[in-house]
Amino acid sequence: MKTHHKINHIVRAVWVIAILSAFYLYFFQRSFIEAEISLIAEIPLYTRYFIYTLLGSLRGFTLIPVTYLIVLGLLFLPLMPLYLLTMVGIVASSFTVYYFSEFIHLGEYFEEKYPTQIAKLKSVVEKNELPIVISWSMLPFVPTDVMCYVCGSLEVNVKKFLLGIIIGEGITCAIYIFLGKDLLVLLHSFI
Repeated sequence: MKTHHKINHIVRAVWVIAILSAFYLYFFQRSFIEAEISLIAEIPLYTRYFIYTLLGSLRGFTLIPVTYLIVLGLLFLPLMPLYLLTMVGIVASSFTVYYFSEFIHLGEYFEEKYPTQIAKLKSVVEKNELPIVISWSMLPFVPTDVMCYVCGSLEVNVKKFLLGIIIGEGITCAIYIFLGKDLLVLLHSFI
């Protein structure tokens, strides 16, 4: 049992380091990111598809919103493949984060620290799993990845969870991608 506890601490530490590293690059190493972006345009299309899908699948661990990845994808990918690959990444990321929260026993941690609040939250979520997941997934400024951790720790039905993610994020991402491209073209015309 002690080995399992040590592994959980190591996994949590790696997770925190990954998040902090992503924030550091984003906020303090913009020139590095910009240089990497210019190299992306030279990469073959199918390789860009693979990289985009991989980033989308791993993005949930960093808690960085999918919106940033979509904006990047709008610059380098055709719209329909961008939408489909975004959804693949979201489903893969959500599924992984859902089970990751169980693996690191996030639910047990929250139940120990906040037993009354977690009991109330479980009661509300159990009665309305699908509508809550869909609604949360559609809200533009509420991080879906946090909801994935919460649903995993509360052991929400995984099929309802993934269906809610697909519906909510599917609608939101369609708006971002198909209207976002028009917005980028409009902004480009002013520059």
